[in-house]
Amino acid sequence: MEQIATTTKFNSNTQSVITIGTFDGVHVGHRAIMQRLVGSAKELGLVSVVLTFFPHPRMVLQKNSDIKLINTLEEKKQLLEDNGLDYFVVEPFTYEFSRLTALQYVRDILVGQLKAKKIIIGYDHRFGRNRNADIQDLKKYGVEFGFEVEEISAQQLDEVSVSSTKIRKALAKGDIYTANTYLGYPFTITGTVTKGKALGRTIGYPTANLHVPQTYKLIPKNGVYVVKAIIQNTITYGITSIGTNPTVGGTAKSIETFFLDTNTDLYNKQLQLQFLQHIREEATFKDLEDLKKAIQKDEAFARDYIQSLA
Repeated sequence: MEQIATTTKFNSNTQSVITIGTFDGVHVGHRAIMQRLVGSAKELGLVSVVLTFFPHPRMVLQKNSDIKLINTLEEKKQLLEDNGLDYFVVEPFTYEFSRLTALQYVRDILVGQLKAKKIIIGYDHRFGRNRNADIQDLKKYGVEFGFEVEEISAQQLDEVSVSSTKIRKALAKGDIYTANTYLGYPFTITGTVTKGKALGRTIGYPTANLHVPQTYKLIPKNGVYVVKAIIQNTITYGITSIGTNPTVGGTAKSIETFFLDTNTDLYNKQLQLQFLQHIREEATFKDLEDLKKAIQKDEAFARDYIQSLA
């Protein structure tokens, strides 16, 4: 799969089958649409294209929007690569782009630049300036410009929408099991390991402090979780604490992971955590000794859980 930074750089010699959307989570419902897209493209001898927009339109058009997304753009790319797509086109969303008329968008972007021969899209899709055009308008443009429109039904779209909503709600509650069930893979957080206060070292549990630069990335509810990561090409399990370290009077939110059975130096390295299981809520302990006892229980829980996976 080739990622393209803007529609103007799309240079395929073959016409395309396109689907358009945010596809946040690239969950099981989204992947059903991707299979439909890829299958249709192969059947017609065309290339498959996912068109998405970044920043998210709400970030641009609603300045006060505090939207949180399940995936960062890079995480989304990694997930889409597993679906057999040919092209992942990310159009920079700007206010100026939002002012394109429906005709300009279809004629210049979808047909002129992306060479649309078929568009697979939801029945409620709206586009153009002020989102004033709908799928019936798209079908009329299809007749005019020579492309087919395949409609995704209300039932199919509801399944996708509900899944995204349930994933966000589950993560907000720390319900990793439900989130992962709808995603079809473990929820992930990607960031760079930075130096923390090294408090964990003082009680025998050194942690890797993960910095996530994308402020729009959805972070699960504060608490303690079993996680998995690939470190030096080896599957490594750990315990991740999300929270403010209230026992020592902390206020800033952090993501700290104690990895089991490894002492690899991870400072300044990129790390991707896969969340497997919620252990407990964040808690304030009387002192560091009680905190250490709680972490020992967390470790025992994690090791039992990991053993159950074998």
